[in-house]
Amino acid sequence: MSDSETMPPATAAEAPGSAPALPKEALEIASGYAFAGPALDLGALLWDGVCLPDAQVRIPLPMLNRHGLVAGATGTGKTKTLQLIAEQLSAQGVPVFLADIKGDVSGISAPGQPGDKVRSRSQEVHQGWTATGFPAEFYALGGIGHGIPVRATVTDFGPLLLSKVLQLNQTQEQSLGLIFHYADTKGLELVDLKDLRAVVTFLTSDEGKPELKNIGGLSTATAGVILRSLTAFEAQGMADFFGEPEFDTADLMRTASDGRGMVSVLELPAVQDRPALFSTFLMWLLADLFHDLPEVGDADKPKLVFFFDEAHLLFHDASKAFLDSITQTVRLIRSKGVGVFFVTQTPKDVPGEVLAQLGNRVQHALRAFTPDDQKALKATVKTFPNSAYDLEELLTGLGTGEAVVTVLSEKGAPTPVAATRLRAPESLMGPIEPAALYEAVKSSPLHGRYAQAVDRESAYEKLNATRGAKGPDEMTEPPKTTPKATPKAKEDPSVVEQVVGSGMFKSLARSVGTQIGREITRSIFGTARRKR
Repeated sequence: MSDSETMPPATAAEAPGSAPALPKEALEIASGYAFAGPALDLGALLWDGVCLPDAQVRIPLPMLNRHGLVAGATGTGKTKTLQLIAEQLSAQGVPVFLADIKGDVSGISAPGQPGDKVRSRSQEVHQGWTATGFPAEFYALGGIGHGIPVRATVTDFGPLLLSKVLQLNQTQEQSLGLIFHYADTKGLELVDLKDLRAVVTFLTSDEGKPELKNIGGLSTATAGVILRSLTAFEAQGMADFFGEPEFDTADLMRTASDGRGMVSVLELPAVQDRPALFSTFLMWLLADLFHDLPEVGDADKPKLVFFFDEAHLLFHDASKAFLDSITQTVRLIRSKGVGVFFVTQTPKDVPGEVLAQLGNRVQHALRAFTPDDQKALKATVKTFPNSAYDLEELLTGLGTGEAVVTVLSEKGAPTPVAATRLRAPESLMGPIEPAALYEAVKSSPLHGRYAQAVDRESAYEKLNATRGAKGPDEMTEPPKTTPKATPKAKEDPSVVEQVVGSGMFKSLARSVGTQIGREITRSIFGTARRKR
């Protein structure tokens, strides 16, 4: 008979790890998770292949702002782990943000379906499973897909993040930073991409070149690359993301009427083939939160926990400035009450300086089919504290819904490494019906605020109106009829040249210290947020 069969059922009064039947090594591990304060229950300890339900593995609630990593090969249960943690955070009044790349996280809003697998798992880990849905809002980038549209102005998105989206090199990134600096100081608000295009064109015109002469200038070749990148970006249908009304990240911090934390789900299936956009946008959300939130120090519970799915996409081909900004944002946002969990396949996907900030680790199974897999496995083992397990063997033998865990204790020290059979989520493990998702979006109190795009008069529109110029959709089209030729010394300037060469444009461009210009400040990541 196994150890688990001889143990009496756990009772509410029993402290985790207190059952005398636990083997000595397992008892030592379990004692590291016997927290006195509020905590999230992950599951039960595994030792010698046996599940020990009286040894519960947990994360202290106050330590969730110390960041974390959920890793593992495809199909090992990472998404269900996110769901499990998100549910318990919501239940304890903590708002959660989740990126739903594959479209299977929306089920968190609906009660789960009982079945043999759920019943078996809950019995194994002594979980009192109850089918429960959690309060959720659904968003979509620029309204692409099902969700409340999320937009940002070009000014607030900033040069570093925009450079990542446009896949610019370091020189081009620096030049784009110069363009933003100029627009900020001159009070030229960049609401959408046509505003940025107009400023770039102006700064490479005869009238605009002197404006940047004392700070390096903007080469015609670099400006051309930036403009072509903008055109390619727009051709992918992504221009709608930039504009107004701009999303207020304070909406991610809400709680429901019953006190549970709101789960904000960003629906990304419609843009999953544009990883540079959605991964960079997630970083914009974090940078914006960092810019706006006050310091809170060590709180009883986080203000928000942010799950950054497919995290490797954020770091792929990133410039040094971009990586430095990520590192600094992750390091400092903890003191503002925000916890960040990166979700990816192996710890190798995350740069060392960022990985060092991730105190809570849930590592699902890894595969070792190739030499590269073997290398990744060995590198992963080295990132864990010393362990009573043979981690190299254990990590390749874990089943779906099992993981190796180490977290920060209430005192901030790493807990012993614990192989864990995880609990089952109580919400639906899969997507909700499209009709239910549509109804949830339409009935949201935020839908009326963000659903309709607003193209208010910004610099571009005002200038075009004063010149009687064509609209932005007509600018790249040749005229349908050729006007009669008239004597002239040189060719007529293009519409953009007319706009940026106009007296009003020059007057606006030189009006330093306008209300907009005075209120723009940029954070670590180069994002901007004006006073609301």
